[in-house]
Amino acid sequence: MKIAVLCGGISNERDVSLSTGSGVARALRERGHQVVLMDLYFGCEEPYSDPKELYERRQKNETYRIYEEAPDLAAVKARRKQGNDSLMGDNVIEVCRAADITFLALHGDEGENGKLQAALDIAGVKYTGSGYLGSAIAMNKALSKMLFRENGVPTAPSVTLEKGKKPYKSVGFPCVVKPCSGGSSVGTSIVYSQAEYDAALEMAFQYEREVIVEQYIKGRELQVGVLNGKAMPVIEIIPKQGFYDYKTKYQAGLAEEICPAPISAEDTDRIQRLAEQVNKALMIDAYCRIDFIMADDDKTIYCLEANTLPGMTPTSLIPQMAAAEGMDFGTLCEKIIEVSLEKYQ
Repeated sequence: MKIAVLCGGISNERDVSLSTGSGVARALRERGHQVVLMDLYFGCEEPYSDPKELYERRQKNETYRIYEEAPDLAAVKARRKQGNDSLMGDNVIEVCRAADITFLALHGDEGENGKLQAALDIAGVKYTGSGYLGSAIAMNKALSKMLFRENGVPTAPSVTLEKGKKPYKSVGFPCVVKPCSGGSSVGTSIVYSQAEYDAALEMAFQYEREVIVEQYIKGRELQVGVLNGKAMPVIEIIPKQGFYDYKTKYQAGLAEEICPAPISAEDTDRIQRLAEQVNKALMIDAYCRIDFIMADDDKTIYCLEANTLPGMTPTSLIPQMAAAEGMDFGTLCEKIIEVSLEKYQ
């Protein structure tokens, strides 16, 4: 197949996306596919007379490192040659239309909030992952929580705050403060006092105008992939210090990840059925990853959020879940393409 792998972009998760995209492109090439790896923000700068030519050329494999901190987006924008403020670089649609399918390896706002998916739909481009509606719903944590409650999915009590509209409400301490539509825990804090709360809000509002404040649930962090509507093995995340923040997620050795999670068969079934329920409630297509907390006191399972384009980096969780089922990385990439194409049948 001719496959465009779209990554990069200009979100705070840019580095994660570049790592995901390069890994997916390499795996698909190894399985005999013709692959063009392209940065959404910079577009295709390689000259061609027909975009199909790009898929015939031998493409080199690239490796991207994820640094401890989110990227300097101002520096990224300064490198761009195009004299406009479009989030999409030159020739992106044209190159994607020349492919059989576009593998979306994007993370963060413009890759996961449904806008790109809608643009690709209008252009007649087939792509992996959820459509525009499921993407938009899952990206907005406030809207997701409303649907969790409506569909009987336990979720922590929370309030949604808008920048500048004071006084800011609280749910008591300890609590978690995070941007409403962010990812990879960028801008997220666990706070225990009013002073910490004020500082956490100030930081979170630097990323978005809407912020979620939810009650902190002490418990085990469990995550489940859903592939084609069916739950994958459960994985448990145990940070070696602090919580599962951006640095801990993407720097090797900072968290223990156990798959399958060492929980009872009954608890495994409970969380897998909840994951499938969340997947359906949020109208997610193809695949996703659902994040949960199992409370220490009463073992209630609380849903935190859903990720419609979960990471596919060397430390990412969906590949680990697939491996626990005997599926290697390349096979997983092809399976994601296979189930995504079902949207178009």
